[in-house]
Amino acid sequence: MSRSPAITTDHSRICTYPTGLDPHRMPSHVAVIMDGNGRWAKARGLPRIMGHRAGVEALKTTLRLCSEWGIRTLTVYAFSTENWSRPGDEVNFLMTLFERVLQRELDSLQSEQVRISFLGDLEPLPNRLKELIAEARELTASNTGIRFNVCTNYGGRRELVLAAQKLARRSARGELDPELIDENIFADELFTGSEVDPDLLIRTSGERRISNFLLWQLAYAEIHVTDVLWPDFDAAALIQALADYQTRCRRFGGIDPITSDRLGS
Repeated sequence: MSRSPAITTDHSRICTYPTGLDPHRMPSHVAVIMDGNGRWAKARGLPRIMGHRAGVEALKTTLRLCSEWGIRTLTVYAFSTENWSRPGDEVNFLMTLFERVLQRELDSLQSEQVRISFLGDLEPLPNRLKELIAEARELTASNTGIRFNVCTNYGGRRELVLAAQKLARRSARGELDPELIDENIFADELFTGSEVDPDLLIRTSGERRISNFLLWQLAYAEIHVTDVLWPDFDAAALIQALADYQTRCRRFGGIDPITSDRLGS
């Protein structure tokens, strides 16, 4: 793969970009709905769990490339609040897989200066997994590289309800005037806190919905849908998504300056 000259990003890492991508128009925050593991396995006559294992490798590749290309934050949808309804054997496998991957990859995440966080209601998770999550957060908290958010037992509607409840309790205690609640104060109560919202949402497997993912944060994200199943999502697929993003004119509800000039506004 041919590459453009390396440049230094704000977090002082030397990044080498694929030819054809503008390093100055890269998204700061990429969110991914990793879909298609089961279909990938079924197409190969394999059990669904093999699709999840292959999906881990695709995630490792995506995280590494995002880090190399200067993307500051990667947020992935790993396990939704609705995923508990899947067969028990598959849910148990996923929990075990999370544990094994964290144990195996934590040293690598640390050496690569990745800051990992887990967003969602973590209380129902197995105790050993919660211990590993706490260990990973603490170990990587001061790292200076890419922020890696893993949405686990996450649901967008649930997140909004929890934020509203927190603000209601603060108001009931007299700590917060309800009239002063604005978008910034509300956003601070979300799992993402004060993080910058995603610039780009990537959804694999051709599905055209956001599936209760980051309902507040995706308000102005550009959306790229690909038919590629998640285990097959590789450097070429990521480049295509980023190239698509770079063709967009992000107006945030305003008017394209070129169109405005043409209309004489």
